[in-house]
Amino acid sequence: MTTSELTLPQEKVPVPAARAPRRRVMGAGKQMHAGPLTYAVLVVFALVSLAPLVWTAIAASRTNTRLAQTPPPLWFGGNLFKNLQTAWDQAGMGTAMFNSTVVAGTITIGTVLFSTLAGFAFAKLKFRFSSTLLLLTIGTMMIPPQLAVVPLYLWMADLHWSNHLQTVILPTLVSAFGTFFMRQYLVQALPTELIEAARVDGASSLRVVWHVVFPAARPAMAVLGLLTFVMAWNDFLWPIIALNQQNPTVQVALNSLGTGYIPDQSVIMAGALLGTLPLLIAFLLFGKQIVGGIMQGAVKG
Repeated sequence: MTTSELTLPQEKVPVPAARAPRRRVMGAGKQMHAGPLTYAVLVVFALVSLAPLVWTAIAASRTNTRLAQTPPPLWFGGNLFKNLQTAWDQAGMGTAMFNSTVVAGTITIGTVLFSTLAGFAFAKLKFRFSSTLLLLTIGTMMIPPQLAVVPLYLWMADLHWSNHLQTVILPTLVSAFGTFFMRQYLVQALPTELIEAARVDGASSLRVVWHVVFPAARPAMAVLGLLTFVMAWNDFLWPIIALNQQNPTVQVALNSLGTGYIPDQSVIMAGALLGTLPLLIAFLLFGKQIVGGIMQGAVKG
């Protein structure tokens, strides 16, 4: 055998594998940080949202003569407390604040309670004509509330409830929007197996609602309660028809400000600021719990 016929085994040279592109994976415990553009957009939105409230406070601290001049004032004056006291005395804001608290609080409790019960029934209970009743409930949202003013007032007059707070409270204790809102939330947030397990354990319908439905619906109830309270506090159309200046809510009392030949805009703005302060205080006290409830519901969903 010649040397040319001899073949040596060739060594296999490992070929380096192509490196996959590195992907930056964020750990579960790390937080995402916003960039400067995000902060700038948020600051702009915050300033635009606060501008009407700040202008109301500036106007309430000035005189009517200064507000009529051009350019308008852009900073606070020294008449804020004087104008607030004038608006408080002229509009009877003490009685109005108490009445609005009673009306808005009662409407909020009733709407949240009845809407949660009705939403649970439409979401999880099986009964005849449930779909038809749900469509009828949603259909009532399409009817303009102005169409119901005259028959509603005649009904309240027959009950001899004119100029009483129950005239404002009773028609709004149940909300079609609240029922639909709670129904849509409970369809996803409340497992049917949880209700069946409670039934197997011997829980009655009342215990199921109290220990199963209400805890699951708490985030949505908080959101609905806040929206209902704000709407009831700011309602003007029906209270101005059903109540008078002797027993007003805040919005009815504010209507009595600036009734002279030359309306005092600074006093009107002071009254508007007084009517807004309870809503701001309520949000500052309960806003964290409401936002926390929304985030809790989002995580559970």
